[in-house]
Amino acid sequence: MWAAIPVLVLLAAYMALYMAAFAALLASLRRWPMVFSAPIIWVGLDLIKAHLFTGFPWQDLGYSQYQHPLLIQFADLTGHNGLTFLIIMTNAMLANLILSRRQAASFDKWRGLIIPTALLAGAALYSFWSYQYWQKTASNAPTINIALVQGNINQAEKWRPGIEEKTIDIYQRLIKKDGKADLIVWPETALPFFPLYTPIFNKVTQGLKINGPTLITGAPHYEGARPGRKRQIFNSAFALTATTKGLSIQRYDKEHLVPFGEYVPLSNIFGGLPLVQSMGNFSPGSSQKLIKCDKARCGVLICFESIFPENARRWALMGANLLLNLTNDAWYGRSSAPWQQLSMVNLRAVENRRSLARAANTGISVFIDPLGRQQISPLFQEYTFTRQMPLIQQKTFFSRYGHLFAPLCLLIVLLMGLRRWQERHILGPENDL
Repeated sequence: MWAAIPVLVLLAAYMALYMAAFAALLASLRRWPMVFSAPIIWVGLDLIKAHLFTGFPWQDLGYSQYQHPLLIQFADLTGHNGLTFLIIMTNAMLANLILSRRQAASFDKWRGLIIPTALLAGAALYSFWSYQYWQKTASNAPTINIALVQGNINQAEKWRPGIEEKTIDIYQRLIKKDGKADLIVWPETALPFFPLYTPIFNKVTQGLKINGPTLITGAPHYEGARPGRKRQIFNSAFALTATTKGLSIQRYDKEHLVPFGEYVPLSNIFGGLPLVQSMGNFSPGSSQKLIKCDKARCGVLICFESIFPENARRWALMGANLLLNLTNDAWYGRSSAPWQQLSMVNLRAVENRRSLARAANTGISVFIDPLGRQQISPLFQEYTFTRQMPLIQQKTFFSRYGHLFAPLCLLIVLLMGLRRWQERHILGPENDL
């Protein structure tokens, strides 16, 4: 507690700086129309927030529309940042109307609304067309039958010695409740031990049928010390397939770790702070490959990685036709956080037009189709469900180029700031508006 409360206060104070910076920049750059400067500044600051100090783009404004599929189809052009842009632009238009309500009606008063209104109308028309197009594309795409298993393992007991066999029994019992699947997905660290170094792992592999479904499960993994390198621990996803030639194992190691949760920045200073319960300081993965399962080419996002658009986009460019999110949201309890994370992972599916299957220890587990439509599990219940998901290979504009939208907004902010500095310090104070 002595560490958690100060870290929480510092995080809140840090996040508040972005709102302060937005207000300061908007006031300083007031010579530009607010309907354009406000959304450009906001999105530019969101980009900084997504990368500074490893990034924390939690619950950006565009995610607020995730429950409205007809409103979010625009995301396959600009990502969730484009939705944020439209929201801020709409509010800036309303603010202009309120601030000018006492002015006499004139063409000049309304002229500034023509381009923003046209942008909104264009986004609405595109979203309607896009919804129809991708709905047809998904219906004609090949499919894979996926089973998600939600074990609902108590976080307080999850890492206790002796709980391993009970945990495996729960997951194996749950998967028998549902129909035949091509792919079975268990949550992040569903196996609370190092699989390749623990004999009880045999109980998992013996439950696999030869040429049967592939099992993808989260588990920690370590590699022993090598010459010139120390022992490394990874937060990993294992893909297990029983074949006539033996057990096939594919592995993905989480790359984007949670600061102070999975690793300690500046560990020589903060080395004594607590980390993930009973685990230790993780190392980031590298040189990652797609996990192959029958017709599916899976890009894996482990927990925190799902809130970063670049991670899912990279998998789509590498040829992934399915996104998998393994997570453990038990840490959040019965708060709004599981729903917030659901809103963010939802946009990863729409941005890249990929089916996304998410297995969570205590929920929310979810199937999300390429249009952002969801089938979700209840929270804090044992649960398993199966669904046929389309496998789309086509790459979206966002996957190829749309990720440049936010950097473009930041560049414009910098250019506006440079112009403002020139006006004040080179052209003279008489040019100050």
